[in-house]
Formats: sequence, structure tokens, C-alpha cells
Amino acid sequence: MSNPNPTETTESHAVGGTINPVENKFTERLSHILADLGKNGIFIALIAVVVLFSFLTNGILLRPQNISNLVVQNGYILVLAIGMVMVIIAGHIDLSVGSVAAFVGACSGVFAVHWGMPWWIAVILSLAIGAAVGVWQGFWIAFVGIPAFIVTLAGMLIFRGLALVVLGNANIGSFPAEYRGIGNGFLTDLLGEFEIDPLTLGIGAIAIIALVVQQVRTRLGRQKYGQEVEPLIWFITKLVLVGAGISFFVYSLASYKGIPVTLIILAVLVLVYGVVMNRSVFGRHIYAIGGNRHAAELSGIKTRRVDFWLFVNMGVLAALAGLIFTARLNLAGPKAGDGFELEAISAAFIGGAAVQGGVGTIGGAIIGGLIIGVLNNGMSIMGIGIEWQQAVKGLVLLLAVAFDVYNKRRSGGR
Repeated sequence: MSNPNPTETTESHAVGGTINPVENKFTERLSHILADLGKNGIFIALIAVVVLFSFLTNGILLRPQNISNLVVQNGYILVLAIGMVMVIIAGHIDLSVGSVAAFVGACSGVFAVHWGMPWWIAVILSLAIGAAVGVWQGFWIAFVGIPAFIVTLAGMLIFRGLALVVLGNANIGSFPAEYRGIGNGFLTDLLGEFEIDPLTLGIGAIAIIALVVQQVRTRLGRQKYGQEVEPLIWFITKLVLVGAGISFFVYSLASYKGIPVTLIILAVLVLVYGVVMNRSVFGRHIYAIGGNRHAAELSGIKTRRVDFWLFVNMGVLAALAGLIFTARLNLAGPKAGDGFELEAISAAFIGGAAVQGGVGTIGGAIIGGLIIGVLNNGMSIMGIGIEWQQAVKGLVLLLAVAFDVYNKRRSGGR
């Protein structure tokens, strides 16, 4: 049956039924940007915390010396966070890292100070002790089947006690200069004496160029295979903002003493473990085990072997953190390592790791650790007592985990 007034129907359809193409495109771009901001919420949180404490400290937080100190003072926590997030992704927890760091630091003091070993031999032996600790704990967890919480809780007590035995309840100090350089050293004046270190600026420029090239190649690769990409203007805006942030950070380091040795160690670890977690079979197995251990076993993944090497790796990183902390203080003492495990776990969870496992990134853990570092540094500058600092960090951790739980419920998970 024909419509007696086709013109009216057509006009009605054109006005009320169609969507403005320009408006539709704008809506798609806006939704993409909002989704991207949601994925990078932890990075935005870091920026917000930095801006807040910059205002509250009248700009002291962003002074070159303070930015350099932020890296040096929190380097050991960031090293621990890298290993801890891998353990958490696999569905475990490690409560012993602080005690292991203290024990290894004490051993390195005996090697380098009491026995007079060359500093590099003391470092190698200390890392080997960390690996042996990881083998010990990994054996009980992976092959005996005792939960990691229990094994590492026992380890926290065992290695804290052994640290006190090695130290004899006394401090060991005055390490060799090369050893101290691990925690306090800088790449400075290698190209001559300048007010602004050119080597630091050059390395920063290379880092920015490498970042831009990598991002452009990733975008072109997605377009080549017909995958959805973010709007070009947003892509360029992000690169400019990130490049500006890196430039400010690098210029601040160049204005002070140059690149800290601790930052070099961290950069190498982030690159290596980023590749391990994102591009290696071992990394994919870690995510699979954390997502569903039973399914991973049925698919042929040797879960026990993965668990074992995870804790060996954690032992080595705990040892490295102990060396960095001891070198920074130029002292191995009974109180070393107190609370390290809590800050490393907090960094992983604040950085987006899921309580149930299967979710988390190395970059997220690093950003989580930096948030903790900024909180510590900013509140110390403001003269806030340690009791309130602990309370604030606890509240931040609780909110981060609550946000993770909320997101899972909203997406239909449990």
C-alpha cells in the first residue's frame, strides 16, 4: 500500500531519523579519548599528586635536586615493585622481600667491609645469595605446595633473624666508593664540566625520539591491519605532553648532577622485564596462571616451574634492592628493610594489579611506586609526621583496591 504523502515521510526521516555525520564523528572521538583516559588513569593520578604537592610545597617538590632525590630515595622500592607485580599477577604474594633485602645488605657489608673483598665480587655474591633465597622459597611454594603467603611469612621471620645474626646487632659501614655509587652515584661531567650536563640532555633527546618512533610505528601497524586507532589530534597531543614531561624531568636532572646510577639500573630493569612480560612465553604463562591456574595447567603450562622461577627472580630483585639501599645509606643496619614489602605491594596494587591476579603491568607498578614516593617526599617537605604519612598511604592503597573491585563489578566480573 503506497504512502499518500511520500514527501512528508522523507522529510520526517531526514530531520528526525538521521544522525549528523559531523556530530557522530565528534562523539566517537570523544568516547575514544575518554576510554583512553580511563586506561591511563594511574598516570593521570600521578600527575594530579605531583601538581597537588607542588602547590602545597610552594614548588619545592619540582626543584631539580628534589626530583633527583625522588629517584634515588625510592629506587629500591621501584626495583621491588617490578618483581612484586609479577608475583601478584601470578596470584601470589611475597612478604619476605624486606627481610631478604636486609639480610643481603648485611652479607654485602661482611664481604666488602669485614672481609675486604673487591666491591664487584661482593655485589655478585650478594645477588647469588638472593637467588639462593628465591630457590629456597620457590621450592616450598612450587613443589611442596605450601601457599606463598605462609612460606614468605616464614621467610620474613627467618631472614630478619639471619640479618641480625650476620650483623651481630651492630651496624656495618664505610663501604668502598664504587659500591656506594650503586645507590648514590651519578653520570656527571663525563663530557666536561658544564652547568647543564649535555650527556643527560642527549640521552633524554634519544629517549623522546625513540618513544615517538615506537608510537608512530605502533599506530601505522594497527592501521595497516585495519584496527581501530585513536584520533590523530589526540595521538599528537599525548606525544607532546609526554615529551614535555620527559623534557622537564631530564632538564631537572641535567641541572643538578646528571643521571643517577639508580635510574640507569631502573631503566634497564623496566626495559628487560617489559619485554619479558609482554613478548615472551614466560610472561604470557604468568598472566595465564594468574587468570585461571586450572585452565593454564590443562593447556599444558608447567605452572610449578613458572612459580619456582618467579620466586627465584623475586629473590634476586630483593637482593638488588638491598644493595641499592645499603649503598645509598653507606650502612648495613638491623633496621634496614623495615616496611619494604608493604610499600612494594602497595606500589603494585596502586599501579593497577588485581587482587585476584592475572592483571598488572611493569609500568603500572613503577608509576604506583612513584606515587608513593611523591607522597612520602611531599609530606616530608610539609613537615607531616610519619604517623600521618602511614595513614595517608594506607588510605591511598585502600582506595586503589576499592577502585579495582568497583571496575570489576561494573564490567560484570566478581
